[in-house]
Amino acid sequence: MGVEEHLRESVVTVLEELVASGQLPPEVRTAVFSSERPKVAEHGHVATNVAMVLARVAKVKPRDLAATIQPRLQAQPGIRQVDIAGPGFLNVWLEPQVFQAVLHEVQQLGLGYGRAPAATGERVLLEFVSANPTGPLLVSHGRGAIFGDAVGRALEASGHRVTREYYINDFGNQVRLLAESVRAAAAGKDPPEGGYGAAYVKVLAEWIKANASEALKDDAPEGLLARLCIGRMLDGIPGSDEVRGIRNTLGSMGIFFDGWYSEESLHRWGKVDAALLQLRERGVLLELEDGALAFKTSEGEDDKDRVIRKNDGRTYTYFASDIAYHGDKVGRGYERLINVLGADHHGYVARLRAALDVFGFEQQRFEVLLYQLVSLLRDGQPYKMGKRLGNLITIDEVTDEIDQAAGRKGAGADALRYYYLSRSSEQPIKLDIEIAKQQNLDNPVFYLQYGHARLCAILRRAKEVFGLEAPRFGVAHAAKLVHPDELAMLQQLGSYPRVVRDAARERAPHKTLFFLQELSQQFQSYFTRLKVERDAILPQSWQTSQPGWEATWDRDKTLARLAWVDAIRTVYAAGLWLLGISAPERMVRPSAEADGVESDDDAEPATS
Repeated sequence: MGVEEHLRESVVTVLEELVASGQLPPEVRTAVFSSERPKVAEHGHVATNVAMVLARVAKVKPRDLAATIQPRLQAQPGIRQVDIAGPGFLNVWLEPQVFQAVLHEVQQLGLGYGRAPAATGERVLLEFVSANPTGPLLVSHGRGAIFGDAVGRALEASGHRVTREYYINDFGNQVRLLAESVRAAAAGKDPPEGGYGAAYVKVLAEWIKANASEALKDDAPEGLLARLCIGRMLDGIPGSDEVRGIRNTLGSMGIFFDGWYSEESLHRWGKVDAALLQLRERGVLLELEDGALAFKTSEGEDDKDRVIRKNDGRTYTYFASDIAYHGDKVGRGYERLINVLGADHHGYVARLRAALDVFGFEQQRFEVLLYQLVSLLRDGQPYKMGKRLGNLITIDEVTDEIDQAAGRKGAGADALRYYYLSRSSEQPIKLDIEIAKQQNLDNPVFYLQYGHARLCAILRRAKEVFGLEAPRFGVAHAAKLVHPDELAMLQQLGSYPRVVRDAARERAPHKTLFFLQELSQQFQSYFTRLKVERDAILPQSWQTSQPGWEATWDRDKTLARLAWVDAIRTVYAAGLWLLGISAPERMVRPSAEADGVESDDDAEPATS
């Protein structure tokens, strides 16, 4: 239980006592009050506005109600002092054992700390990326991919059963143009008007010539070439940099899907016609003067009716497929549908809602999460044109460059995840690739990961040099943890379950990243302060150089602090996992001159 939750339970106990004695009406039980850490440390460990919230219900002045609550609250276990502030706030100071209890809980639950029991929430279908498979994934697609994956991780951590799905747009004019472009490239000709002429098309053509040349023949089965092209764009061509495959690109970033749903299959199995039949039965289809068929959405949130079948009587629009696809989602029994789309799709939301309404799906159970654009920079200037697609820059191109600079596979994926999750999805992102390539504390993702590596280094040094391992013990053994910074960080760890819940409920994975940044900064501040106070976590060289130093060494405090460091490391790793960012145990330590971090005995320079 976190520190804020401890106060909340104590306040509820006091309110029940006041209700039982007739001093407060029963209605106070349903009141919603806050319990949070004050911004100013002098205002207590936790503050609550309960008296101000309940004053109207109790029909007394807030300060008078606060005066009634104060002595009873101060008598609760673990509460040391309660002061009344301002118009009726209650500032509360707690006993150390309240903070120390968090350590015990983290040790008990390990990486499961902060997570809700599995399968206790909704059954959710999360659709994201769904980029056209007519080309490699671009950096703009990367934001939707990373954001969608992080939302899915947060939802699962909150107990929801999440199915991740990629909708493959493998039907229609763009797929036909890709196939014609490949056919032209195989024959040494220019692509057709509106077609594709980038280097990957030529690679695709060469592979098909070598492995499935029958698809290029005039008498080849209809659609065979298109299916081969889409299959290679999804799965890649072995050894090819130009056609690595959408699945492989996503996999390199740690993003995997439970299902890949084909748009073409909707038409092949008659699901589009079946969906339109339902619309017709509901009376929401409209025959236009030119013979086209439209879905009447203008009566709802949309601004006009939307064509779903063109006037030739046989060509369907993408919207017809989307209607059938979302009808199929409803038919599969999901309790919540979430779509992650680029901000340029905002006009599409109303018509999707209208379609789902026809299928009887509750509007509030359908969500569209929009994300803003990404600007790629190099040394503060717009990134030059991509090597593979001209003015379009692929995810692979960016991650390869960062991987090479870092000397580590996966560094690029970590960097993209950090930058794409460092802000709310509603805010645009500027990613400077030169900063992302740096292996020092000027690079924010390096700084974040270095926080975890430093914790690991302390535990590793304790074992290798002093033969000590972080013990597992109860609250009573943690009594040595009394330093204000140690208690403050335990309070921070205690808030982690709430951070996970908020990240899931608000679809805001950046809240987890902010939590880790604050945790890292708190530990760095503590670490620096202990050095000044000559009270470091582990015995220092100035101590161990003195004869008989063991006699003055507080071994129990060292063990308590190692358990504390291990708890921080556990929560840190759990938070990084929710973001999909790797948690390295060793990192090359930047020089003190380069980054301002002084050398110390607790966290030795590590090897990569």
